[in-house]
Amino acid sequence: ETEPLTSKKDVSDCNEGEDCRENGLLVRNPKSALRLVEDGNKVHPSQGDKGEAAQISNGYSGVQSSVPCNGMGEVEDAQCTAPAATTTTTTTTSTTCGAEGQQQLMELEDRETWSKKIDFLLSVIGYAVDLGNVWRFPYICYQNGGGAFLIPYTIMAIFGGIPLFYMELALGQYHRNGCISIWRKICPIFKGIGFAICIIDLYVASYYNTIMAWAFYYLVSSFTAELPWTSCTNPWNTGNCTNYFSKDNVSWSLHSISPAEEFYTRQVLQVHRSNGLDDLGGISWQLTLCLLLIFTIVYFSIWKGVKTSGKVVWVTATFPYIILSILLVRGATLPGAWRGVLYYLKPDWQKLLATEVWVDAAAQIFFSLGPGFGVLLAYASYNKFHNNCYQDALVTSTVNCATSFVSGFVIFTVLGYMAEMRNEDVSEVAKDTGPSLLFITYAEAIANMPASTFFAIIFFLMLLTLGLDSTFAGLEGLITGVLDEFPHVWSKRRELFVLGLTIVCFLGSLATLTFGGAYVVKLFEEYATGPAVLTVVFLEAVAVSWFYGITQFCNDVKEMLGFTPGWYWRVCWVAISPIFLLFVTCSFLSNPPELRLFGYDYPYWTTVVGYCIGTSSIICIPIYMVYRLIVTPGTLKERILKSITPETATEIPFGDIRMNAV
Repeated sequence: ETEPLTSKKDVSDCNEGEDCRENGLLVRNPKSALRLVEDGNKVHPSQGDKGEAAQISNGYSGVQSSVPCNGMGEVEDAQCTAPAATTTTTTTTSTTCGAEGQQQLMELEDRETWSKKIDFLLSVIGYAVDLGNVWRFPYICYQNGGGAFLIPYTIMAIFGGIPLFYMELALGQYHRNGCISIWRKICPIFKGIGFAICIIDLYVASYYNTIMAWAFYYLVSSFTAELPWTSCTNPWNTGNCTNYFSKDNVSWSLHSISPAEEFYTRQVLQVHRSNGLDDLGGISWQLTLCLLLIFTIVYFSIWKGVKTSGKVVWVTATFPYIILSILLVRGATLPGAWRGVLYYLKPDWQKLLATEVWVDAAAQIFFSLGPGFGVLLAYASYNKFHNNCYQDALVTSTVNCATSFVSGFVIFTVLGYMAEMRNEDVSEVAKDTGPSLLFITYAEAIANMPASTFFAIIFFLMLLTLGLDSTFAGLEGLITGVLDEFPHVWSKRRELFVLGLTIVCFLGSLATLTFGGAYVVKLFEEYATGPAVLTVVFLEAVAVSWFYGITQFCNDVKEMLGFTPGWYWRVCWVAISPIFLLFVTCSFLSNPPELRLFGYDYPYWTTVVGYCIGTSSIICIPIYMVYRLIVTPGTLKERILKSITPETATEIPFGDIRMNAV
């Protein structure tokens, strides 16, 4: 049952072949008007104070403003129209008054898109595959039962991580907004989530890039015939330095320290010049220069938007896979490599009965895929409207998980080699966790391979590229959020805003560049992002599934992709994923990690400071809720209803026609 969107009786006062105005819509040549199938042939009221709209089959409506306006948002006596989008047959537009209308028009006309689909995929893969895939997954895997850990990891990925990943891609692509302004179109009272995400992104940029500065220091130090962490004859070495790779017969004792560890702790970090968090010491000028260069690279990679960063990721996202392949082949040919692989994958089925194993699996897949940082929303918002984000979510999630698994072989073949050389068990060699696994254990193994200089250079280049595209993504999430929220201020000044942001992030990183900066990095990594991001994504899932409505969200996905998500996705979004997030958050809060680094036990007050840092971001959510209810007119019930009702319609490209989603 069909009916023309504009029939002759609707435009009876128009002459044939001429443009005419009707209900705020400019229609060209009504004889050839576009015919659309109606969804029940009913007329429904639109959101907010907009007028009535004719419901059509794709779930969107041509909406006219209840108050006529001119192009500048000024009310006129006679009806007028905004600039219309044209096709060969029909030209329609909806009018929106004031700054809101200008902002929507700006988003539609000026918003850039990815040059190629592969740019988007590489950017998302580069964001998801970061340094944590190389050091965190292998350690967590062998710590929690080896091959048996893959069972809870896969289950948590299927029912928790991937649905949340897919949800953020779909939200960003449909509404075409960053992490702040998107909430006007979903559930305005949760807009504080966007501000919380921006603060979290700032925290991450303040410590994550410092780890890359360490890698850059190693890279520069690798351009020598003999790597500086191979011997104990350097100025920074102590009497405990023991090089068991030397040709002399050397016995390894409890007090022995490898030259690689002393290079890392005494030359790169210089932690021996700090007494802990209460006495960080001075700033390392070498690391400061390294970080300055990294932020310079970051700035010129993202200052113009996704058009430039989409080209840079062709190098930063693909190069690590080339290097991982080389290192995997090299590691597999080392003596004792099989011992490391066996230790990595040997299943311990009893571990599956422990709750902490499932918590670790959930946390690992969540932080590996990376929802909650505003990045997926931002990247997807630059997609074309009908891009298959469902396929993208499955492909990028699979690539990310496979990379983590393969990285385990790269790391543990080398650990097996180290155990063979030390004549120790692999468990004794694999005590280092986090960055120490890369900068001490792996660096030491590389130093004692043939062609060690070559392998050191490509390894630390790989670490740099892994970190760079994750930094591009994190800052782009923040930049897109702010620019979409304040387009009248920053839309034409992106380069200036990005410059100011990189300067702020650099200054915020100074505490991590001190002699005790490694202690600060550890504190931020454990407390500033973990529970805060979990809380943000939990509230995001609740707002979308329960307030915006799972039915409406699925209709949005159908409009983009042509099919409705099945019951599996619906159940995950409504119940399983929020429970998954709540489970991990409660487990973290009930058992806060006891931090220890380089023999330094973090005092109790650092736990309080850590929670304060984490709370400083998510406090934006309740503050904005209170603010929203205060400034909204009406009774308490009316305020609540208005605050959970989308403020603005999402303008959707239908061919070359712009329509408003109701």
